[in-house]
Amino acid sequence: MAGAATLGASPILASDKAAALALTPVSHETEARLERYVDLLLTWQAKTNLVSPSTLPTLWTRHIADSLQLLRLAPTAKIWVDLGSGGGFPGVVLACALADRPGAQIHLIERNAKKAAFLREAVRITSAAARVHLADIRDIVERIEAPADCVTARALAPLHQLIGFAEPLVRKGAKALFPKGQDVESELTEATRYWNIESRLHSSLTGGNGWIVELDRIERRTLPALANGDRV
Repeated sequence: MAGAATLGASPILASDKAAALALTPVSHETEARLERYVDLLLTWQAKTNLVSPSTLPTLWTRHIADSLQLLRLAPTAKIWVDLGSGGGFPGVVLACALADRPGAQIHLIERNAKKAAFLREAVRITSAAARVHLADIRDIVERIEAPADCVTARALAPLHQLIGFAEPLVRKGAKALFPKGQDVESELTEATRYWNIESRLHSSLTGGNGWIVELDRIERRTLPALANGDRV
């Protein structure tokens, strides 16, 4: 616990926060919610592995700003579905940013009970616009009642698998936004073996050779390769 608290107050994290908010400015109210969220994450990190320990000194740029930048690609979106929310990126961050937008809600889908408990506590202490679903992705996406504007997932699975998870929502009109790393081109190539997609790539504001894959149309392909035992 003490280690997490010390890190939370360190000048490294403070300067990183300033850099992150310079990249992705937010209101004072949102900043306060994000600060409460970060403090909670650092406390829970001591007992539950929510993020890679090596990323803690740059948590604000590596995780917070990386999540906030999705808002610029869907500025009017109100209903988001975050697949495999884990430690809350991007879902809780988006929910903090959209807490004052009427009608906004982020559906946080997480099958790990400990992480779901963390997400519920994060939503509670931040008053974020979110609902936590303790469920497997394939069991819940079809049951979300309100039509989604956006679906996202971060550090969850290869792109072709993410597309399979998101397809029911995109078919109903959602936009998919998937942060990816420097291997995005090879992931796109692999994905086109299974899916007909219309994709756009956006360079990440946080650097590190990161990209955001934007998808507005997904259709399953029927290929001989799929008959040979390949699965999405």
